Parts: sequence; C-alpha cells; structure tokens
Amino acid sequence: MDWKSSRIDALLEQALIEDKAAGDTTTNLTIDPDLRATGSIIARQEMVVCGLGSVPRFLEIFARLDRRAPAQTRFEVVSHPEIFDGVRVHDGQVLAVIRHNARALLSCERVILNLMQHLSSIATLTRKFVDAIHGTHAHVLDTRKTVPGLRALEKYAVLCGGGVNHRLDLASGVLIKNNHISLGGGLPAVLTRALEKRKTGQRVQVEVRSPQELEEALKYGAEAILLDNMTPKEVKRAVERIKKATSGECRIPTEASGGINLENIRAYAETGVDFISVGALTHSAKAADISMRIHAETE
Repeated sequence: MDWKSSRIDALLEQALIEDKAAGDTTTNLTIDPDLRATGSIIARQEMVVCGLGSVPRFLEIFARLDRRAPAQTRFEVVSHPEIFDGVRVHDGQVLAVIRHNARALLSCERVILNLMQHLSSIATLTRKFVDAIHGTHAHVLDTRKTVPGLRALEKYAVLCGGGVNHRLDLASGVLIKNNHISLGGGLPAVLTRALEKRKTGQRVQVEVRSPQELEEALKYGAEAILLDNMTPKEVKRAVERIKKATSGECRIPTEASGGINLENIRAYAETGVDFISVGALTHSAKAADISMRIHAETE
C-alpha cells in the first residue's frame, strides 16, 4: 500500500476543505498574517505512533490552498530520529515540531490531531493484539470494517502496529462468504465458478462455519479457509483436519474470525491457525490522546 499515494493526498485535502481551514474566521481576525510559530505535537499517553509521515504532506496541501507568499508559508518539520510511525512512545514525549506560519498552524491543528489520534489509536490497539499472541504461529489481520474514505490510512495504521493487511477492497481478492453461498446455489456451485473464472494469481478463500461446510470446501478445491465464529476448540479441530487433508506446498492457509478479543485471541492463536482477523482494530479503537502546543517564534 502506497502511504504517499494521490488518494491519501486527496483525503487530506478534503479534510482541510471540510474544516474550511483556508477560511478560519477566528484565526484570520486575531492573528498577524506574518507571525511565525512553532507547534509541538505531544503524546499524552503511552501509545504506538502513527501519522507522523502525514504531517509534512498535510502542510504542503495547505500551502497549495493558501494564497500568501511562499516566504510566509514555508514550513519545517523537526522530528526525533528515534520517533517514527510504529514506535512506542511514553506520556509527555514530543513526537514532532513544526515551524510554520502561525495562522497555518492554528488552522491545520485540528485536522492534524484528528488524523494522528485516530491512526495512533488503531496502531496502539493492534500492537496489543500482536503482543497477546507473541510466540505463536499466528498473525493478526485487519478487516474491511473501516471508516468510509479512511481505509488506506487505517490499514497503514494496522501495519504500524505490527498487524497484517487483509484484502484492501472487494476487487483485491476472492472471499466466498455465507451470502454468496446461499444466493449462488450452494458452496459447490459458487466455488467451482470462482475457481474457473478467477484471474491468474487470485487465491479463492471460502468462509465455513461448520465441519460439514469445511468438508465441502476441501472437496471442491478451496485454496484458503476462513473459520468463522467457531470456538478455539472447533478451530483447533478444523486446523488439524485441514493439515491432514493438505500438506507441503499445497497446504491451505487458515484464518479464524468472529468474536475475537484481547481476552481470547491467545486461545485462538494456540490452535495452530495461520491468521486471526479482528474487526475491532479499526472499528473500536479509542482515540489516542495527542495535543499540539503552539507558541510564537522569536527571531
């Protein structure tokens, strides 16, 4: 995933337009347009940082929207070499310092903080899940349960937390789920069609919820198995059955999903499953506490 893609640029620019950053009434009425200031981004809790890579790009976008002279909109970002996306930080640590036009800093402050608080919360929660299964064979996966428009950023945050990205979107892979099976005439029919018509290199994954569905998926050629809403004991039995049915280069990757939390993920990881997908990484992460302290530069 390209963190510096045009899609991310467009998202950040839209956030500025949404907040009408270029028309900040209070700031424009009260702050000298030539004043320069320094903004320090500070962690107010222990967390895994995510979003530092967006700060310079964010300000570049604001500069393009701003009509002031280049000398007034120039900016500098000073970051500590030991602090970057994916690093654990402590309460009170300065994450980065931005030197810029004071009006620009004030007008951009909320959008910068909203972005970093949200992404850092996802990275922090992901790291907790990753730490909970340390030493096992399993990897933590994200899902498509993301805020519309923010998926690329949220999946980047999962990577910063040590997780692994599942498919980015519906075009990125073949995953046959329960509704496909019920609407498409049953598992044998939909799986056979998918295997025949898929693009070269696409792996066909099938969601199963019972031993019977697992046997059908194996019989008709599933290339990856998603074990949905099973208990750890059920997952363990299913993994053992899959390993018995396949081996070597033909071994089928396995994934557990449904009802996974910090209290039970270790039990799932110890079943021998390859991946554990957790929707909570992106839909239930509580915003991290990050602030920006701004003061005028004295030159």
